[in-house]
Amino acid sequence: MGEHLGVGIGWRLEIDLTVERMQGVDFVEVVAENVHRDHLPESLRVLRERGLPVLPHAVSLSLGGAEPLDTARVEHLGAVGELLDAPLVSDHVCFVRAGGLDSGHLMPVPRTRAALDVLVANVNQARSILGRPLALENIAALLRWPDAELTEAQFLTELVERTDCLLLLDVANMWANALNLGEDPVDLLDGLPLERLAYVHVAGGVEIDGVYHDTHAHAVPQGVLDLLAQLCERVRPPGVLLERDDRYPSDAVLADELAAIRAVVAG
Repeated sequence: MGEHLGVGIGWRLEIDLTVERMQGVDFVEVVAENVHRDHLPESLRVLRERGLPVLPHAVSLSLGGAEPLDTARVEHLGAVGELLDAPLVSDHVCFVRAGGLDSGHLMPVPRTRAALDVLVANVNQARSILGRPLALENIAALLRWPDAELTEAQFLTELVERTDCLLLLDVANMWANALNLGEDPVDLLDGLPLERLAYVHVAGGVEIDGVYHDTHAHAVPQGVLDLLAQLCERVRPPGVLLERDDRYPSDAVLADELAAIRAVVAG
């Protein structure tokens, strides 16, 4: 289990002053690729001086890809983690590049033994470079590759056991997969090694033409908060973080969403 973080919000340049002045923010997360490895934006420096943990979250390592690991990207994440003195760093259980092309999206890894072996090798290589704990996040997907040999819970459990990484559990992604792929999020909760939980993501989305889109640009649905509550019945999460990436609402609306998350965590 990761260290106690509390309730946080994703730091974005568009809402830097909002995050600085908002009450009840215990930690923040920043997209690692948006931070220079040698100097911090002023707002992040202010938050660090206040003692708030700032956790770098990468989106480009492509740890599930069959191509050789891009060690320069891993080194950047490590350097940002060092600059922030972050207790941990993170990325996703996915690939973003294949055949020399960048998809621009987080693509799901086939749940096969062969794909798991590649992922494990890449994660172990990344961990040897990073020098600090690495958490990996489950993603939302509009498709699943055929011929799965493992459930998502089995896949993630074995990944954690073979790499000693932590889990960054995104309950909004679990909610999206439940709606779009018919997967049972409670089965996933019951099958995961929750003792390896680093922290939790919560985010909003919208349903369009029967498909739920995990946009990070809409209000958090009640179903996502209900799923967070189910998680909290099983374990006390070290931290829960609200992600918002677009269509930023008023400070008051963001504060209300954080308060709703805090109420669920408090039980």
